[in-house]
Parts: sequence; structure tokens; C-alpha cells
Amino acid sequence: MKELGRLITAMVTPFDAAGKVDYKQARKLALALLKSGSDGLVLSGTTGESPTLTHEEELKLFIEVKKAVGKRGSIIAGTGSNSTAEAIEATQAAEKAGVDACLLVAPYYNKPTQEGLYQHFKAIAESTKLPCILYNVPSRTVVSIAAETVIKLSQIHNIIGIKEASGNMEEIGKIIAGTRKSFIVWSGNDADTLPMMSIGGYGIISVASHLVGLQIKEMIDKFLAGDNREAAAIHLNLMPLMKVLFVVSNPVPVKYALNQIGFNAGKPRLPLVEPDAKSAAQINDVLKNYKIDLPLT
Repeated sequence: MKELGRLITAMVTPFDAAGKVDYKQARKLALALLKSGSDGLVLSGTTGESPTLTHEEELKLFIEVKKAVGKRGSIIAGTGSNSTAEAIEATQAAEKAGVDACLLVAPYYNKPTQEGLYQHFKAIAESTKLPCILYNVPSRTVVSIAAETVIKLSQIHNIIGIKEASGNMEEIGKIIAGTRKSFIVWSGNDADTLPMMSIGGYGIISVASHLVGLQIKEMIDKFLAGDNREAAAIHLNLMPLMKVLFVVSNPVPVKYALNQIGFNAGKPRLPLVEPDAKSAAQINDVLKNYKIDLPLT
């Protein structure tokens, strides 16, 4: 399996002035993120506004960005759905497009049981040769993938890891302790990265890396080198930025921040809207305190 990386950016989907996917800007952003510390990219995830992308837009995004990136970084396609059949179809299409792995969010709205979750992810994994990453984000999906279910799913050879955004360190600890040694646990929350790595987590699928990727990379490298004090100092310094990027629903703040620093990412699609004046002021107040790592040229 291709090494997917410890620092992966959950990439925004740029839109043009007419609200259409701006594939040129998407290619440009992908390359800029790889230059600023990211090992790989998730496309059409939560941050990529997957709920408002059509299947045709998603597939073209996978193809365009993969072509631009080549072998310089991994491309992970968000192909999860609340419909198992739809997720299978999207995953198989992404596989044909040449992506390196797929990210499978827990089914949302229909509230399956843990057995339903197991059968859902098992069916998708069995339909593809791609490495599959589970995505647990109960703040979005309502249902949470229990540690016991993740441990059971980890026995399926091509379910290779999980993006854990529950913030439940007890459950995350059970996953790390109970899954096979090669099973990868990425943090799904920037602020949880260092705490999770301290108990055996692998890295982060990040939002803040749009802006401070090199600094997050340095924090990870310092921790892996045993320099816990310096890693903690970087973590604490980045906390205000990590917090403000969720002052309203992601990806509204990070898209606004990208536009503010000079990278045109466009507006979010309805029903998401740009931040209100108070939230925008908060983002600006925090943003001015940081060196931005993303290259703009």
C-alpha cells in the first residue's frame, strides 16, 4: 500500500464567481498544500463541501487533482454516503479515476445500528481494491462508530485506518489498543493531534494545514523525535487558530481565511454562507497573529 502520510489536508473545494467548481484553483491549491507540509489530500470530504457537490463534480475533481499531483502526494477520495449502494458506486468510480484511497464517513440521518455500520463498511470494502479509511464524526452524523465496531472492521484487510473526529479519547484509546499494529488512527480534529499521538495516534487529517501546514508538520516531527516540550509549545501556539477555524461550521472559516490571505477559494455553497461580521472579525483578529505557510505563487 502507498504511504498516505501523517499530515493530510482535508482540502476545500474552490468555487468560481458563478458558484461552479474551479478546477484550476483546485489544482493550484493541491500543489501549494503539498509544498507547505502536507503529505496528501482528502478531496470531497466535509471541508470539501461534499454534501453540495454532484457525483460528476466529485469525479472530475478526483481526476483533475490526481493528474496535477502525480506521485508528489496521496489523493484520498471522500466517497462515503448514507446509502451503501451509492457509496459503493462512488468508491468504484474513484478507484477507476486512480486515487490512492477512499474516506468513508459514517452513514448520516438514517441512524444505523452498530451491526448496520459494520455491514455497510464491509460491503464497501469488499467492492473495491482501494485502501479504505473509516471516518467517525458524530457531531455531523449523529451516530458514532463504536470502538468495538472499528476493531471488528479492522480485521478486513483493506480497511486500513480511521479518521477519528469524535474527541472521545477513551474510545480512541480502545481503538488504538485493540486494532492490528498496521491499522492507522488519524486525528480528525486539529486540536486533538498531539494528545492523540501521545497515546499512539499516527497523524492528522487537518483543516488548519491550509494555513500553517509547515508548523503542524514541525510539531509532528518534533514529537516523533522525542522533543515533547517543543512539540507542545507549537501545539499550544496553534490552538487559537485551530479554535477559530470552527467558530462557525467548517469550511466557512477556512475558506474565508484563504480568501483573506490572497488565495481565491470562492464562497461556500448554499446552505452554507460566508461568516457574519462578528465571526469574520474573530477570524481576522486571530489570523494576523500567525505566519502563513501556504505559498500563493
